[in-house]
Amino acid sequence: MISFAYRWLTDLGAPVIDLYLRRRLAAGREDAVRFAERLGQASRPRPDGFLIWCHAASVGEAASLLALLDKLRDHYPAARLLVTTGTVTSARMLEGRLPSEVVHQYVPVDRRAYTQRFLDHWKPDLVLWIESELWPNLLQGIRERLIPAILLNGRMSEKSFRQWYRVRSWAKEILGTFSLCLTQTEAERGRFVTLGAKPVRCIGNLKYAANPLPYDEAALVALRAAIGDRPVWLMASTHRGEETIAAAVHKQMKGTEFHSVPVDAGTTPINGDGVKSTPSPLTIIVPRHAVRGDEVATLLEVEGLSVARRSRNEAITATTDIYLADTMGELGLFYRLSPITVMGGSFVPVGGHNPVEPAQLGGALILGPSMFNFSEITREFLHQRAAVQVQGANELGFTLKHLLADAEERNNLSRNAKLLADEKRHVLGDILQALEPWLRQGARS
Repeated sequence: MISFAYRWLTDLGAPVIDLYLRRRLAAGREDAVRFAERLGQASRPRPDGFLIWCHAASVGEAASLLALLDKLRDHYPAARLLVTTGTVTSARMLEGRLPSEVVHQYVPVDRRAYTQRFLDHWKPDLVLWIESELWPNLLQGIRERLIPAILLNGRMSEKSFRQWYRVRSWAKEILGTFSLCLTQTEAERGRFVTLGAKPVRCIGNLKYAANPLPYDEAALVALRAAIGDRPVWLMASTHRGEETIAAAVHKQMKGTEFHSVPVDAGTTPINGDGVKSTPSPLTIIVPRHAVRGDEVATLLEVEGLSVARRSRNEAITATTDIYLADTMGELGLFYRLSPITVMGGSFVPVGGHNPVEPAQLGGALILGPSMFNFSEITREFLHQRAAVQVQGANELGFTLKHLLADAEERNNLSRNAKLLADEKRHVLGDILQALEPWLRQGARS
C-alpha cells in the first residue's frame, strides 16, 4: 500500500519535482550540461558485455568505491563498469580519478518515468549499491527486471532505523531487492535483519580500503616553502559555524610561543627557559563546499584576521592568519601539508566526515563531539589512541596548543592512525570474496 502511494505521489508530483530540480539547477546544485541524466536520459551508449552498475550517493561513498573499481578491473577484465552519483561535487571528484573506460552518469531522480528510462537504456547485469540511500522506484525497477543487487557498506543509524521500523513492511519490500547485504558494523547488521533484509553479513567498512587522496607534488613543495617554520593546523571540510570556532581558536593561539624543542648551545633566538621560540601558527580552513569561499572570507575578516584565499592565488605571508583553501579536490594536498587535522562537520550537528582519509596520510586527528555518521570508526580510532575527541572550542584550543608543542604526542597519534588505517584495508579482499558468486559467471574474461 505504501509502495503504491509513493509511486502514485511521485508520478502525480511531476510538476513539483520539475520545479524543485529547476531551482537546484539555478542554484548551481545540478549540472547544467548533463542535467538530462537526472531525468534518466543517458549521455553515453551502453558498452557491450557484462555491465556492473555501482551506485554511490555522494563524495564519501564515491571515494570509497574507487579502490573496489580498481580490483574489479584487475580481476574481472571482461566486465564493463557504470558508476552513478547524485551530486555535482561527487561527479567533479570522479572526473579526475575514474579510469577512462569507466562510465559515469548522474543517478536519475526517483520518479518512475526517469528510473525506467535509465534501466531500459543501461540494462545492468549486476548492481552494487554503496551504503544506504534507498530509492524505492529505482529499486523496484531493479526487482522487476530480476537484476541481482548487492548492498555494500550498508549503513543505518539508530534514527533511520526507527523511521524505517514504522513502515517495516515497506522496508522489507525495498530491502528484498538485495540478494546480499554487507554492513559496516554488527549493530547495523542487526537493524537490517530486523527490517527483513536477508542474508546480511557484517564485513567492515569499505572506507578503510579507499586509496589515499591524490595531490599535486609541486603545490605541496611551494606551500611548505611559503609556510616555513610556522606551526600549522588544518580544519578540514568545515560547515557553517565551524569557521567561527576556527577563528576563535586561532586568536587564542596567536602570539603563543610553541617551544618544546630544546636549543643547542649557541643557537638563537632563545627565551628565558633556554628553548627555541617559534612563530604564531598558521590556520588552514578547507570549507566542505568551496562555493562558500566569499562567505567564509568575509566572516574571518570581520574577526580581524588576515586571510589569504587559494581560489585567488593569494600568497601566504608572515602576517597571514588564515589560509582559506576554497577550492575543490585538494584535501589530499592539505592533509599532507598539515601535521594536525581537525575534522569538520563534527562541531555542528552534521555527523562528521571520514577520518580514515587523513589517517592514511599520517596526520594527528582531533574530532569534535558530533561524529555519529562515523560512530564505529570513531570508536575504533579512540580505542587505538589514533585520535583525540574534544567537546567544544575551549577544549579544542587547549588540545591544539598541547599537540603543537608536543611533537612526541603528535607523532604517536599520527603513527597509531596510520597503523589502524593500514590494518583495516583487508576489508576490500573480504568484499571481493563475498561478491564472487555473482561475478564469476558473467564478469570473467
